[in-house]
Amino acid sequence: MRKCFVVLISLLFFWQCVFAAEKQKILFDCDLGDDIDDAFALALVISSPEFDVLGVVLDYGNTPKRAQIACRMLYETGRDDIPVVVGRETNTQYSAQFNWGEGFDKYKPIGTSAADFIIENLKKYPDEVILITVGPVSNMADILKKDPDALKLAKHVYSMYGSFYMGYNTGPIPDAEWNVRADEEAAKVFSACGAKLTYAGLDVTTFVKWDAEKRLKLLMRQSPLTDAICGLYTLWGRETPTLYDCVAVGMVLWPDVFTTRKAFVKVIDGGYTVIDESKAPNCEIGMTINTGEFLNRLLQRYLTQNLIRN
Repeated sequence: MRKCFVVLISLLFFWQCVFAAEKQKILFDCDLGDDIDDAFALALVISSPEFDVLGVVLDYGNTPKRAQIACRMLYETGRDDIPVVVGRETNTQYSAQFNWGEGFDKYKPIGTSAADFIIENLKKYPDEVILITVGPVSNMADILKKDPDALKLAKHVYSMYGSFYMGYNTGPIPDAEWNVRADEEAAKVFSACGAKLTYAGLDVTTFVKWDAEKRLKLLMRQSPLTDAICGLYTLWGRETPTLYDCVAVGMVLWPDVFTTRKAFVKVIDGGYTVIDESKAPNCEIGMTINTGEFLNRLLQRYLTQNLIRN
């Protein structure tokens, strides 16, 4: 009987190790605190058991205030095992959402710079880490300035970035998408970095609207994570969000919901992402999304998580 018990414990330990090994290492780079989609995307990241989150990195603008939001969300959901890293501050503009993190000091960011932190992790785990970027790519430019080959060490880079065949709100003409035009010079460098890149552009993100029925379900869930999203949504102060940033995360979690194509993409003046069909591909771009299925999976992930501080 004792021998059987030992064998059972050994098997359980083995399968725990296997499950842990199957988790995908990710780094998540975002501009939390401006549009509300970053909050939804961070919530998806930390509530996804498929991920081993190596760090949440704040990018562009008032990064110290962005970091306070991230720290509070991770602390209240019991995910303060994840380091928060402050990227280079590019301006000091104050967003209403910053009020949610104002004065929070129970969990603080680490002191390492964003570029150094990402480079360190990519070198520690070569070809194992998926880097997800859902904001302007200022941190990516800083990385490439320090080490032009660093991003090539990523297993893959998924980025909410660009507009290829469709503009905002499904407009038929491509737009200068915000994450590109906000730091155009960084975007030009990033697009030419030589890493394995997939872009979740407006062609697949602009469809993802979080309607009133889903907002009510999220409000009624009343968990630390959903309360955080709802509080930030209230401070955001508008009605129906488009969850652009969740799509970049979703492309990693649920690739069956999307189709992509290979292309050569460059950034031109004005912040436009242009495809050059005469050149060999340097990336993949999202082409279609099963919007209903994506939104259903997203809602279920938020409603069925049980993140709580013990």
